[in-house]
Amino acid sequence: MNHIESLAVFCASSPGNDPKIGKVAYNLGKMMAQRNIRLIYGGSKLGLMGEVARGVLENVGEVTGVIPDFLKTKEVVHTGLDELITTINMHERKIKMHELSDGFVALPGGFGTFEELFEILTWAQLGLHRKPIGILNIDGFYDHLLAMLNKMASDGFLKQDNLEILLVAPTFEELLQQMENYEAKPVPQWMNKNQT
Repeated sequence: MNHIESLAVFCASSPGNDPKIGKVAYNLGKMMAQRNIRLIYGGSKLGLMGEVARGVLENVGEVTGVIPDFLKTKEVVHTGLDELITTINMHERKIKMHELSDGFVALPGGFGTFEELFEILTWAQLGLHRKPIGILNIDGFYDHLLAMLNKMASDGFLKQDNLEILLVAPTFEELLQQMENYEAKPVPQWMNKNQT
C-alpha cells in the first residue's frame, strides 16, 4: 500500500462556468487537510487552483505552491501559503512538483492541466516514476477524454497496460483508495539499461 503524504493537484486557474466544480475543488482541499496530505500545486490564488488551496488552508492543512518566475505577480500568486517555491520556467516547475509529491490528481482544466497530466503519465509509461496518477472525474468532465484514450488503445496506439496507469473515480475518497492500492507496472524491458 502506498502511503500518501503529499499530492500534486493539476487544475484550472479559471473558475469555469459551473460553481459546483469550485465547491468540489474546495472540498478536495478540505479532505486533504483532514487526512494530513500536503497539497503541492501551481501556486495561484485564482480559479480552481485557489479553491483547492483555500480548502486546505482553512482546514489547517499544509500547502506548497510551485510557480515560475514569469507568473509570480501580485494578481496571480497566492501569498498565504506555507511554502512558495519559484522556478525558472514551466519545465522546472513540473520537475519540482514531481519531486515533492507522492501522487498526482487532475481536476477539470484546460490546456495546462492536460499538458501536466499527460507529461506525468508519459513519465510513468517510460518508467521514470512509479507514483499513482488519478483523474477526479467530476460530473463526467473527463468522459470524452477517457473515450478517446480507449479509442487509442483499441486502435493500437496505446497499450492497455499503459492505459491502466491512469486511475479514475468520481469522488476523492474512491480515488485516494485506488491510489493507495496502486502497484506500478514493471519498467519496460527496452528501458532497462541492464538488459544487453
